Amino acid sequence: MAKGKWAQGIKPRHFHWIIDGQLGVCERPGGYGMNHRRVRRQEEIIWIRENDFAFVVSLIPSNHNLHSYDELGMPWKHWPFAPTVDDEVAMGQIYPELRSLLQAGHRLLLHGEEMGDRIAGVLAGYLRWSGMVPDTTKAIIVIERILGRQMGPSGRALVAAAERTVGAADFAGG
Repeated sequence: MAKGKWAQGIKPRHFHWIIDGQLGVCERPGGYGMNHRRVRRQEEIIWIRENDFAFVVSLIPSNHNLHSYDELGMPWKHWPFAPTVDDEVAMGQIYPELRSLLQAGHRLLLHGEEMGDRIAGVLAGYLRWSGMVPDTTKAIIVIERILGRQMGPSGRALVAAAERTVGAADFAGG
């Protein structure tokens, strides 16, 4: 039976493929702050579920709205990445898990509160850390082009922290 337009949900705001068909990114489903809307959140989660994502990965420090994924049958992972944590320690935990899930063939959707420097820095750092983009400056440029926005100093600092997180063998994706 064909599904109607509304049964397919709506694409999350600022959705982009970072690794085509494998790793997507968006702002928090339903928006954030004063712009957050429950109905929009539900429609976006339906779109995520209907587009065969294995997991939603939330980097938001709090556990707000994780129950919504359960209610709509969407598996999720919560990797809180607060501005107050040590960036190198956090990325040292996030990146290996992210690589493991991607290598296992899981399609992932990662999100923070908004599509800002923090999420851009984490993503550029992952491209550099994983060895997919072997140059830090080029990793930043790749993410800036994908997201259609410049990365500021705080995002660039995260990329630098990601580079310090691991040794040269890990940069080759090992």
